Formats: sequence, structure tokens, C-alpha cells
Amino acid sequence: MRTLIAGLWLMAAVPAAAQEFTTLKGHGGPVMGLTVLPDGAVASASFDNSVGLWEGRTPRWLEGHDAAVIAVTPLGDGRIASGGDDFDVIVWDRETGEHRRLDGHKGKVAGLAVTPDGAWIASASWDGTIGLWPVAAGAAQVLRGHDGPVTDVAFGPDGARLYSASADGTLRVWDWQDAGAPPRVMLDQGFGINKLVVGPEAGWIAYGAVDGATRVIAPDTGREIADFTLDRRPVLALAHHAESGQIAVGDGQGHIMVIDTRDWSIARDFKAMARGPVWALSFSPDGGTLYAGGLSEVVYGWPVTMLDTFDPAGGTGHSFLRAPEEMENGERQFMRKCSICHALTPPPSRKAGPSLHGLFGRPAGSVPGYPYSPVLSGSDIVWTEETIDALFDLGPDHYIPGSKMPMQRITAAQDRDDLVDYLRRATR
Repeated sequence: MRTLIAGLWLMAAVPAAAQEFTTLKGHGGPVMGLTVLPDGAVASASFDNSVGLWEGRTPRWLEGHDAAVIAVTPLGDGRIASGGDDFDVIVWDRETGEHRRLDGHKGKVAGLAVTPDGAWIASASWDGTIGLWPVAAGAAQVLRGHDGPVTDVAFGPDGARLYSASADGTLRVWDWQDAGAPPRVMLDQGFGINKLVVGPEAGWIAYGAVDGATRVIAPDTGREIADFTLDRRPVLALAHHAESGQIAVGDGQGHIMVIDTRDWSIARDFKAMARGPVWALSFSPDGGTLYAGGLSEVVYGWPVTMLDTFDPAGGTGHSFLRAPEEMENGERQFMRKCSICHALTPPPSRKAGPSLHGLFGRPAGSVPGYPYSPVLSGSDIVWTEETIDALFDLGPDHYIPGSKMPMQRITAAQDRDDLVDYLRRATR
């Protein structure tokens, strides 16, 4: 009964006009981060190294990161901040695309937050630190104290306190404007914490963890207010819409749960993605549409009041798990190891890596317009059966040390032979 009542309340709380399922297509890789701007435009962070800005059906691309973009957030003054696997935070001018790079981290930037006055950006990094960057330029601050990668950050309503989550299993609070003040451990739950959101007036904090824990606690005491842990893990995305009292939770098994914060009940719970996890969530400004990103190259938007009436999204896309009689082994190896980053069609491509079209006999680092790493653009490698075999036998980090290619190997010689045979045919 509580869930039904919560659902009815949500139907009244969000506009009836937002009743259409939305898809935003154009990225060349999985969607890792999302934020909806005050005017309703959607900003998306992708594995294709770009930020997409959707002011309609056709995106504008903000290009500047050298690796996958993980997090994106508005700055409230016509600018946007993003962070990624290249260890950098970038501040973008929304209209012109001009950007300023904030470098200093030594690990990927997994989360971003902005003070309510828009003056400071906080960045959570896998190097175990939190960066604090003045938006108007100036010296950055670094907060140290976690014993593992920092996975997310959020400011309190007045900006004086900063909350952080970490793979070390703790939630911490920082009086960051007092340079000598150590953080206070609010919670140590044993498993890594991936995401957090801070409620209105810092009345509560919700967090999602590696073990599937989805809980709400009181900031001052750590007392548990509510527990929404289900038999699904890990929790990878959280989004909060204060005006309608909704928290959305996305997990590694592709489900989205919507929590009603008025009475702490589950208002919606549905299988959102046909395959893969939910990595990113964000509500529209009116709370009527929930946007999500995951393994697909598409941003999906559901009307909140109709979430559980839709089939899982992305069901018609290619699958890594088709039966052997439907997918030869070489294609299977390509889909598993290469397809997220590389296209087989002629360039240009929106994927993170260069197109493989015309691969055989091509010097490494020679596709026009692709921003190769210096080590690859200056290499004397030519792609042949032998060099492709060696690449996956040794792994890119050993065969081409310093390249941007992620570490991966194909250890079985027959699998490598099948991949090479498939690529020879597919890249002609």
C-alpha cells in the first residue's frame, strides 16, 4: 500500500506532459555520466572521449579529453565541467566550446560537485585525493585522508561542508575551508561506496555501494534512516530531484529504482537496460523525465510516471552473447575486445579509437584527424597479421608502452588467429 500511495503521489508531483520515451543517439561509446541543465538541455559524458550537449535532437560535441569522460556537471553560468580517465577536469564554455584544463590528479576523475555559489569545483579521483578548483582560476587545494580511490563528492546546501565517498568503504565530511581540519568519518560500511547524494538542508545522505547497499543516513550521527538494499549489485548511479522528492538508483544489472523521500518508500522499480549496467542518471528540471546512460551508445529518457510500463531499453542492439552459430569466433573476439572503441566503417567515427577500415598494411598512428598519443604517431609499426597478433598476445601496454589503448590480452593463439582473419575481411 505504501508503494502504491507513493506512486500516486509521484504522478501528481510531476507534470503530465512528460509522457514520451526519448532516445538521444550520436555517441560512439557507452554513456558514463549525465546531467540535465536548468533549461532542459542534456549533457552526456561518454567513453568516446567527448561531452555531448543535447539542446534538441542533434548534439554539439565538446572535444578536449584524451580518454573516456566519466563525470559532467553544470556550473550555473553558461559553463560546464567534466572529468575523465585522462585524470583532468575541463571547464567548458557552453556556447563557444572553448575550454580550460585543470590538471593535477594522478588518477581518473570519477565524480564532480560544485558549490552552491558556483565558485568552486570539487573532484573525486582514483588517486585517493579530492581536488578543489576555483572556477575563476587560481590555486587549487588538495584534500587527503581516504585510504583508497575517491569515487564521489557532494557539497552541503551552504557549501561549507563537503561529503566524499570512497572505495575504502567510508563516507567522510570535510570542513574544507579550514585548511587544517581533518575529515570526520561518518560511516564505514566495509564495502566500497560508489555514489552519494545530499538531501535538502543536509537532512539526510543517500549512498550506493559495491555490495548493493542503498541506504539513507543522518549526517550528524550516521544513524540509518532507511535501507533500500536489494539483491542486485553494485550500485553505480544516483540522482536526486528535490522538488518532487525523488531519488533514482541505477545498478550493475540494469535496474532503476525510484525512491519517494516523503515517506521513504520504493515508488518505482524496473529493468531499464536489456544488457549491461546503468552508469548514469539525471532528472529533467521538472522531475517528469528520468534520463539514463549505460553500455549502449544512446541516452534514454523515460517519463517517471510510466517507468515500469516500458520494455528494457537497448534490446535491439548488438549483443556480445549471441549463440556461436550466429557469430563466428573472430567476430566474437572483436565484439568483446575492440567494438566499444573501434568502428569498421570508413572514418570519421565517433568512437574513442580510430576506425579500423583499411587496417591491414596501414602504418600505426596514420588515420587523418585522430589525436594519437605521441608514442603511436611516431611508431614504425605497420598493421599486419603478425603485428596484430603480437598486440593482443603481449597486450598494448607491453607492445606499445605509453599508448592510450586499454590493457587487454587474448591469450589463446586460436582466438587471435580468428580475430585476425575476421578483421582482414571486415576492414577491407
